[in-house]
Amino acid sequence: MKKSLLVLAIAAAFAPVLAYAEAGDWVVRVRAADVSPNEDSKLGKTVNRNVANVMTPGAELSVDNNWIPEFDISYYFTKNIAAELILAFGTRHDVSVRGDAGTTVTNQNLGSVNLLPPTLTAQWHFNPDQTFDPYVGAGINYTNMLDRNLKFSRGALTGTKIKIDSDSWGYALQAGFDVNLKDGWLINADVKYVTIDTDVKAKIGGNWTKIDSLDIDPWVFGIGIGKKF
Repeated sequence: MKKSLLVLAIAAAFAPVLAYAEAGDWVVRVRAADVSPNEDSKLGKTVNRNVANVMTPGAELSVDNNWIPEFDISYYFTKNIAAELILAFGTRHDVSVRGDAGTTVTNQNLGSVNLLPPTLTAQWHFNPDQTFDPYVGAGINYTNMLDRNLKFSRGALTGTKIKIDSDSWGYALQAGFDVNLKDGWLINADVKYVTIDTDVKAKIGGNWTKIDSLDIDPWVFGIGIGKKF
């Protein structure tokens, strides 16, 4: 009996001390995130209607993927309920005309835009007292459009300047999980869907004319580490 108690005591002394989230805790996470736009564009139809019949109706604006570093801070109001502020660094994306633009305005690269999309979500953690803690969340997103100037480089509109007209407010949905490790450290994986929409305008005859209503709406897939305080 004494030997059994001694073995249990030694095992307890060397077992990892897992720190589970409690009310009042702060958690800082750092992730590598893939921003994958799920864009919806009506470039050809809008150009033909508002400018001139120079594109096929199926022509669209395409926004490419990009990997970025992502930093977030969470506060736990209870062990199940947390708020997360996601502070992604600027994410730069190349913008192109795609989708059989036609012979008058051909498929082409227009340049790049830089997006700064801070996001605030409220989360529900299902198993805060377990090593594996999945969660879901929902919230709001504000996207600041930086370096928003583009330009047609080929075809009938060569040299025409293009701009992203406005910043964007939208909603965000997320799901992910934490794997709790010893001393407050954790591994995290997370996926978010963020709605981002804006008008795109071209400078035609000295005036800015709308050429598209662009929904970027990216999926953001992230993996990283975190620390509870």
